[in-house]
Amino acid sequence: QVQLVESGGGLVQAGGSLKLSCVVSGSIFHIAHMTWHRQAPGNQRELVASRTSGGAQYYVDSVKDRFTIFRDNTANTIYLQMNNLKPEDTAVYTCNIQARRVNGGKLNTYWGQGTQVTVSS
Repeated sequence: QVQLVESGGGLVQAGGSLKLSCVVSGSIFHIAHMTWHRQAPGNQRELVASRTSGGAQYYVDSVKDRFTIFRDNTANTIYLQMNNLKPEDTAVYTCNIQARRVNGGKLNTYWGQGTQVTVSS
């Protein structure tokens, strides 16, 4: 069973920083793609950042130059470093991976439960 568990959310003042973590457990052969999404109350879920196993990255315009997605392979953890936070960044942040459980197997999608980030003005 593959599980993703996020942590690192909390309450921070505008201009502050948070580092979100997503620990991936279970039997995984290869993570092909990893993402962080967020959803604020009343809004649709939004893709915030993504990174492929080859290192290609994507950021939504509103977080460019403030957020960074990266991975610690030895710890099997995906991070989202968030700097210069703004009140509009307030949301539940969820990590997601597309991964193969065995060599040559199909890509499966896995989601975490999310962690709340609240930015006060």
